[in-house]
Amino acid sequence: MKNFVLLFGRIGNIETVTFDGGSLTKLSVATDESYKDKSGNKVEKTEWHNVIYYGKAGEIVAKYFSKGQRILLTGKLQTRSWEKEGQKHYTTEIIANTFEFIDKNE
Repeated sequence: MKNFVLLFGRIGNIETVTFDGGSLTKLSVATDESYKDKSGNKVEKTEWHNVIYYGKAGEIVAKYFSKGQRILLTGKLQTRSWEKEGQKHYTTEIIANTFEFIDKNE
């Protein structure tokens, strides 16, 4: 089975970091869902996803997308860990490789 993610959401923050040999662009993408609970009340839920683009694709995303715009992207899930002050931390990110413009820039 292949590690594949298809995500459609709205962009939060975008940040590009340049380093020797390349760049990476980090963005947060929000997805929303709503449902009715047992009492019939509407419940709205927002999930935030950490997305990383490496190289030219990230530079294009940073240049042409802005906060609040919708984006459709594909990539793969990656979990990484690090230790800070003796405690192990984990995060799961989407390493993206494609994107689609959904909103027109105005």
